[in-house]
Amino acid sequence: MRSILIKSFFLLFLFGSNFQSITAQQMYFPERGNWQEKSPSDFKINNQKLQEAVQYAKDNEYSGSKDLREAIVKGFRREPYHKILGPTKKRGGPAGLVIKDGYIISKWGDVERVDMTFSVTKSYLSTMAGLALDHKLIPSLDDFTYKHIWDHTFDGNHNKKITWRHLLTQSSDWSGQLWGGYDWADRPPRDGGIDEWKYRKLNDPGTVFEYNDVRVNLLAYSLLNVWRTPLPQVLKENIMYPIGASTTWRWYGYDNSWVTIDGLKMQSVSGGGHSGGGLFINTLDHARFGLLFLNNGQWNGKELISKQWIDEAIQPSKANPNYGFMWWLNQKGPRHWEGLPEHLYYAAGFGGNFIVIDKKQNLVIVTRWLEPSQIDEFVTKIYNAL
Repeated sequence: MRSILIKSFFLLFLFGSNFQSITAQQMYFPERGNWQEKSPSDFKINNQKLQEAVQYAKDNEYSGSKDLREAIVKGFRREPYHKILGPTKKRGGPAGLVIKDGYIISKWGDVERVDMTFSVTKSYLSTMAGLALDHKLIPSLDDFTYKHIWDHTFDGNHNKKITWRHLLTQSSDWSGQLWGGYDWADRPPRDGGIDEWKYRKLNDPGTVFEYNDVRVNLLAYSLLNVWRTPLPQVLKENIMYPIGASTTWRWYGYDNSWVTIDGLKMQSVSGGGHSGGGLFINTLDHARFGLLFLNNGQWNGKELISKQWIDEAIQPSKANPNYGFMWWLNQKGPRHWEGLPEHLYYAAGFGGNFIVIDKKQNLVIVTRWLEPSQIDEFVTKIYNAL
């Protein structure tokens, strides 16, 4: 025992702060165009139970139309003035990946097919804010956004109180119109009508969570003004190219979301497919993005986004214990997956698109076109195999 303790102290003395990075190097990082697979049994995972989980995903395909334009119109038909403003694409069938220690241990469906991913895009968008903070383009998340976006977007006493943090946690209650969409018309309450929705009392920024794509698109527009470069280019250069993603993904905005910055015409992208647009991407690229977050922003020894940002992005916000910076958190609250670890966090999008991350298990789960109400049961079955 004494010799073991001496050896441990010697290692800590010798490597110091590099000790964590040595451990992290045991994680496998797939090179571009190639991803190694291993058997679940290599990690003492029950293959039969894992395949039962995969079969469950296949058997519980999203029940909405494969014509996603039709599914969007039907899904948001309660919204006044809702229109399809960006591109859409017919979807494929169920697909997914389970990644352990960086290796693929299970896959199903066409994992190379590019599909819409809806609000999973929001987790990519919040990463653009993290990069802006890392690059010191934003001095603080608690800085008022109007100081950076000095057009009329944040006019008024209420809107001037909004910070970057409020936009990231969907608690800004921004009031206005963007790309033809009204904040009050996006996912309106079940009760009342246009007069009640339009002339409601505004909540103090940071106090009330409201899932609202108009305000998410406002964050995208605000970040475009800060970066002064199209966000898809920022994502490609800082994240997707370094992690070896394919060249097939695209990030779209709307037909009317073009602006001129520094004399150049740029499209302000959308944070989802609510009105079309958003990120179109394959399952493998989603998994790479998830693997980056699993590794605290490091990819094969290189920091692409700071661990400090990721740690803060997955903290419960004041307005919603299940929501961080556009990542869902499996904390105790209205959106808790019973029986599953509370440290899980995930990106989620319309139609059953998910990226689930578990740092303690070194696990990334990506699933496409799973009936959304079945996600917790599906993930539970995977954990039963561990």
